[in-house]
Amino acid sequence: MNRREFLKAGVVAVAGAKGLEAQAPDPASRAIHSVLGPLPVSHLGVTLPHEHVLVDFIGADKISRSRYNADEAFAVALPHLQRLKDSGCQSLFECTPAYIGRDPRLLARLAKASGMQLMTNTGYYGAANDKYVPAHAYQESAEQLCARWVREWRDGIEETGIKPGFIKIGVDNGPLSEIDRKLVKAAALAHLKTGLTIASHTGNSAAALEQVRILKEAGVSASAWIWVHAKREAGSDALFEVAGEGGWVEFDNVSPERTDACVDLVSSMKDRGHLRQVLISQDAGWYHVGEPGGGNFKGFDFLLTGFLPKLREKGFTDAETQSLVRTNPANAFSPTVRRR
Repeated sequence: MNRREFLKAGVVAVAGAKGLEAQAPDPASRAIHSVLGPLPVSHLGVTLPHEHVLVDFIGADKISRSRYNADEAFAVALPHLQRLKDSGCQSLFECTPAYIGRDPRLLARLAKASGMQLMTNTGYYGAANDKYVPAHAYQESAEQLCARWVREWRDGIEETGIKPGFIKIGVDNGPLSEIDRKLVKAAALAHLKTGLTIASHTGNSAAALEQVRILKEAGVSASAWIWVHAKREAGSDALFEVAGEGGWVEFDNVSPERTDACVDLVSSMKDRGHLRQVLISQDAGWYHVGEPGGGNFKGFDFLLTGFLPKLREKGFTDAETQSLVRTNPANAFSPTVRRR
């Protein structure tokens, strides 16, 4: 299918059926917005669902692109993306939200130069005690915030024409604050209009379960939602509960230092029959605005070169590891309205 046919068909397919059909849309029939335009979901290939290129932690009231040199950030990030491409990865979901350093123009430059397929996002980040929530979000309703995010999906971010491939939000620990609940509701409403998957930085298990309840109240299936920074808490079965509801459980702290712990987490999901709902990534990268040369940029390739071999040593088959890096991300991010 060529670009014109994808544009004509649109990037959203509504899944009217509930249950398993809604949880596992056929990626071959979908297209997602990359920073370079519509991309067949079936062409995502090996995918990292949670990484960063650039972040600025100055706060929503002070952030500005004048605070960094985009050419320097480009020069720092490009070799890491090229190395990732050489390691066999095709796609990366860049999870830096608006008001923390989202830069779609920089991502488009990097995608062209590296050959990597990059996706950016819409949405607001309410974690970190709301430091990155813009002032207007406190006055506006969930419906108004939804309208802002839908406009970015429809018309492009700012004046770039670059459209988001998913919704990124963030919340602190549960019980959720008023602003965090509003962001979750706005994301649910935006999902129903766009089919974009919601990736939510989540403080703890209580916050995860509360978000699933809010989504259900809005008529959205848990299968439209990713529990970003999922963790196993003592005495809690929240990981298995969320996966049982069809939600996506993302272990995104894979690193050389955490290899054994992450292998154990993925293995526990496999043992409980939930491997199809697991996403793995590294939360790596991070050109830090305000630090000389962007600080210490952590490479993206360990998951493929170091972590997957460890899973195979633990008895994971090639089919299972390929599902983790190919099939699961394609199903999770396939733009499909998933109703409760």
